Amino acid sequence: MIDVQRLRVLRCVAEHGSFNRAATALHMTPSAVSQHIAALERSVGARVVDRSTRGVTLTQAGRIMVGAAESVAAELAHAAREIDRLGTARSQLTVATFTSGGRYLLPGALTRLTAAHPGSVVHVRAAEPEDSLPLLRQGAVDVALAYHFDGPLPGLRGPGPDVEWLPLMEDPLHVVLPETHPLADRPVLDLSELADEPWVLGCLKTEAYLRRYAERAGFSPEVRGSTTDYFFARSLVAAGAGLSLIPTVALTPSLPGVRAVPLAPPAPARHIGAAVLRRSVRPPVSTLIAALRECAEGAAAAGSGARPAQPSAASPEGPS
Repeated sequence: MIDVQRLRVLRCVAEHGSFNRAATALHMTPSAVSQHIAALERSVGARVVDRSTRGVTLTQAGRIMVGAAESVAAELAHAAREIDRLGTARSQLTVATFTSGGRYLLPGALTRLTAAHPGSVVHVRAAEPEDSLPLLRQGAVDVALAYHFDGPLPGLRGPGPDVEWLPLMEDPLHVVLPETHPLADRPVLDLSELADEPWVLGCLKTEAYLRRYAERAGFSPEVRGSTTDYFFARSLVAAGAGLSLIPTVALTPSLPGVRAVPLAPPAPARHIGAAVLRRSVRPPVSTLIAALRECAEGAAAAGSGARPAQPSAASPEGPS
């Protein structure tokens, strides 16, 4: 029989990449961690990690077992929440969301949710997708409002039948310029026209995205500043520090002194969606997903610049 504690240790080793760091996180000794892994390998009849001087990496069997460990953790967390609900008529729902998408979509969706399920208690925690999606698989949250660019969903080690990705909207990125800039009145811009401009960014992940698109346009951007706040980045643009690449949902509230101009196709965009665990979808979760879709469709219909989700965004090299 496979011991649940040993699965927990393996998952921690996979997360931290070494026995020593896993031992610190688990408040164990490295020797105890090694013994747990050795016992797990004996019980499954296969090596689950490859050991080297650079740390440890998962074998194919190890990856399978980590997936099982995440499923077990999610099931136990789900069971604990169900037991908690036995003592109260109030349904508990936890939502993880990235900041700009949560500010844009979540308030209206929560209003609809509480109207349909007045006894629900909703907990909201801010988390970027690379954190919220693992939390979902672990059963720590019921819904993860997340996004990806033109690659796979972050924070997931690969496809899995447990997570369902539900596309909500496409969130095109705009160039934000000082309103006095010679190109500020243009209806659309090609990125190649901005090859000589300095840049300030409101998200560290946006820098890698900008560099990829700039390379396609034939230049290497000069990045003078990186922030973790889109409003701050727009403030720097207004002060003349450079241009910025900002998603549609982060263009509100408006800021004096700047203009946002769409990029010519193929324009970069974020794909926003909600992730849920298939086996734990219950009426409040279904209601919230439907409400998020209504809010996304309403924003697109109002001419915000956001677009309905495209089918191609449904399975971004990750969960189906």
